[in-house]
Amino acid sequence: MEKYFAHKSAFIDEGCKIGEGTKIWHFSHIMPNCTLGEKCNIGQNVVISPEVTLGNNVKVQNNVSIYTGVTCEDDVF
Repeated sequence: MEKYFAHKSAFIDEGCKIGEGTKIWHFSHIMPNCTLGEKCNIGQNVVISPEVTLGNNVKVQNNVSIYTGVTCEDDVF
């Protein structure tokens, strides 16, 4: 059983690591080999490109794209 929530309309590609308590909302796409920390909140219609790393407790607002090469530390909004 997964320890995170992903809305049924979200797409999560292979190779992603998603931390406990993270929430991924409507129509978001998490591309291959991303790492999302614990207790992150990924808003509606977000695109996270391959190999992005998000720390713990990161919040990404609706309609945001985060591109390959980006690393966000803990507690980033």
